[in-house]
Amino acid sequence: MKSIETIATVTKDSKMTAQLPLDIPEGEYQVVIVIDEKLLVEKAETKKKKAPLKFSAYPVGLVSESLTFPREDLYGND
Repeated sequence: MKSIETIATVTKDSKMTAQLPLDIPEGEYQVVIVIDEKLLVEKAETKKKKAPLKFSAYPVGLVSESLTFPREDLYGND
């Protein structure tokens, strides 16, 4: 038994098409279909309606004026 998750298209006449992996040989198979009742378009619209996160600016500045690092320590010795 093999489990495959893919996207299927359903037409007005209730026919469904789906792309399967190439390693599935041609033939008839018994399959189980589970349908998520929300269309993919509805899911995308739901995600767009969320308000963006807002982060406050918090200036931290330097830890200490005397604490410095050579360029090699920051970016490596390439």
